[in-house]
Amino acid sequence: MFAKALILAGGIGSRLRPITDSIPKCLVPVAGKPMLDYWFDALAKAEVRDVLINTHHLAPIVREHLATINSQGQLRVQEFYEPNLLGSAGTVHANRDWASDADVILIIYADNLSTVNLGDMLRLHGSHDEPFTMMLFHAPNPSACGIAETDESMRIVGFDEKPKAPKSDLANSGLYVLDADAYREIADMNAFDLGMEVIPRFVGRMRAWVPNCYHRDIGTLESLQQAELDAPHYFSATQF
Repeated sequence: MFAKALILAGGIGSRLRPITDSIPKCLVPVAGKPMLDYWFDALAKAEVRDVLINTHHLAPIVREHLATINSQGQLRVQEFYEPNLLGSAGTVHANRDWASDADVILIIYADNLSTVNLGDMLRLHGSHDEPFTMMLFHAPNPSACGIAETDESMRIVGFDEKPKAPKSDLANSGLYVLDADAYREIADMNAFDLGMEVIPRFVGRMRAWVPNCYHRDIGTLESLQQAELDAPHYFSATQF
């Protein structure tokens, strides 16, 4: 099974200002290490070598960092620069042919800090017949997240983005595995946002995965501060 990874990393990070005035959101350090590098380590561990990453805000800084990563030889990282942000689904639309030689595609939101084992997720995806696997986590504030409902087989049978009355606490983690045909289906939708426009169309055709791992959205200064406190407990010293 040949896997590729698309990392969505073009966000401006306005809620992380003033840090993101000079540092791209995906390179904001946690415990002294850029968030993006935690994902690069996870991909290398899962033996996923081919990576595409979209850039926008402070793109030259990200580009320089990617050159360093590529020089190390573990990964082959391509940049897709967006002068105007295309949205999470728009990036897929613009890179439809990039996945033409892959069996499955990981889609990763770069602004999450996670100890997830991507190899386990790929194996789980290969064990069922649905074209889409979504990692879920138990959210402390479900009304601020995309919330999924599952049946007894962990098939996702309902999905609401930021519902006023959540039907569960199982939240979209921003980490997906797609069959190549599902990736092309999304690309052909010519949509803007995965959560609002695309995922609801896959309800009934998605399988949920709820691993026992640390997972945090680093979207605010408060969340970044908490991640700094958490990191020594969840990541080994060799990862910093």
